[in-house]
Amino acid sequence: MNNPAFERFAVTYQKGDLLFVEFEPGDSFYLIQEGRVRISKIMSGLEKTIDVLYPGEIFGEMAILEEAPRSANAQALDKVKALAFNRANFELLMQGNPQIAMKLLKLFTKRIYDQRRRFQILTLDDPHAKVADVFCMLAEGQSAEQALSETRTFQTSPEDIAHWAGMSPDKTQEVLNHFSSQHRIEIMHDRIIVKNIHDLQRLVVSRKRAF
Repeated sequence: MNNPAFERFAVTYQKGDLLFVEFEPGDSFYLIQEGRVRISKIMSGLEKTIDVLYPGEIFGEMAILEEAPRSANAQALDKVKALAFNRANFELLMQGNPQIAMKLLKLFTKRIYDQRRRFQILTLDDPHAKVADVFCMLAEGQSAEQALSETRTFQTSPEDIAHWAGMSPDKTQEVLNHFSSQHRIEIMHDRIIVKNIHDLQRLVVSRKRAF
């Protein structure tokens, strides 16, 4: 969305800057153009990473959709350039640029689903269930053709899994190694292969019932 008409909405943050914090009032959402943004939440007294967002992704949209306080923290991991939209200029955008507005609405819908799905992972107590549910979540985003196979390949890393699971890299690697020793997954340098996604789905369901 590198359109000169949007330059007046451009904002820049330096590495480490907080864009907003949990529970504060919110009146804007952001579309990342450059850099990465870490989304985190305080759970049981500890700050846990919910997601790391990249260019093209949006965040803070609940401020527009529900006029609700911020539900998480947002921090720049790099120098971040973004477009900031509040309710007033978003309504102007909707009226004057219907094609772009429709694209944003689709992004909203997907983003809300993704956030709620990732929050479900964080509510799990068992670390094995958390990591297994990350793979289940990733599988849900694969194509219909890929869904026909029990074996799934994910172009992801242990560090990414740790982010989504809200766990430390060391603990995540420990769980991944355990799954590997059980021949449930195969860890490659650029991907992770799940031998039977239904097996991990059953594990998640069984751990949910146990608590």
